[in-house]
Amino acid sequence: MRVVVVGGTGFIGKALCAELLRKGFAVDVVSRNPAKAREIFGPEVRGVSWSLGEQGGIGEAVENAGGIVNLAGESIMGRWTGEKKRRILSSRLKAVESVVRAVEQAGSKPRVLLQGSAVGYYGPRGKNALDESAEVGKGFLADTARQWEQASAPVEVFGVRRALLRTGMVLGDGGALARMLPIFRLGLGGPVGSGEQMVSWIHLQDEVGAIIHLLEHENASGPFNLTAPGPVTNREFALALGRVLSRPAGMPAPGFAVRLMFGEMADEVLLSGQAALPSGLLNSGYAFAHPEVEEALRNAAA
Repeated sequence: MRVVVVGGTGFIGKALCAELLRKGFAVDVVSRNPAKAREIFGPEVRGVSWSLGEQGGIGEAVENAGGIVNLAGESIMGRWTGEKKRRILSSRLKAVESVVRAVEQAGSKPRVLLQGSAVGYYGPRGKNALDESAEVGKGFLADTARQWEQASAPVEVFGVRRALLRTGMVLGDGGALARMLPIFRLGLGGPVGSGEQMVSWIHLQDEVGAIIHLLEHENASGPFNLTAPGPVTNREFALALGRVLSRPAGMPAPGFAVRLMFGEMADEVLLSGQAALPSGLLNSGYAFAHPEVEEALRNAAA
């Protein structure tokens, strides 16, 4: 199968493309910088030029492709100014629109679209366990994820199977963990705010493994929580990371200070969370390589 990966030079995309190649898939990477894709992966990967709001070469890439994985979107991290929020939403919607238009125009349609999303879809939900049947939550991230998912729905009209990747915090060489490690290695890490907010996490190996699993399973459609089976509190997460690094991890970051630094993003991401369970993945037969948070952190931080 030839797979088109939109956003293939990002944190998750790079790991996904490398594993697809290892498994013998042909890979096209759609990127604003196709030269970077060739630099990362070498001649095995075809870099396809694309810019937000423009079709570029994505239409040619989608023609005769077996599947599409769309991971493109502005990072949610950082202070949410009005402009930052605009970029977060528009980058996601424009990428989806380009994919949908390419599928519509393709003479030979892909069999499947795996559309990126996030557990932020559920909004701040306390400690209630949430499977994929849970309703959309409230807040900017929940509304963004809802629009992101809905924008990809038209591909089903063309007979394309669609699965939604509601991803939690991904633990690997990069992403959120890379921002935490320097602080925790200095012994200055700890819970954020009360520490009671839930963290839905997944190891990068399982994020990639789950995406490929969904590519290959013809009956897999609809939303899937890409999270490990054991969500933990923020305090439990911090203490586990401290044990992995053999450092104290009891220095809390006060909620008021986090709000002063990050504003609205603090309340929706850092000081709240959700306990998303991967019911869809487990029911489809996916076996997690890293189901426990401390072992996953030990592997990811090595």
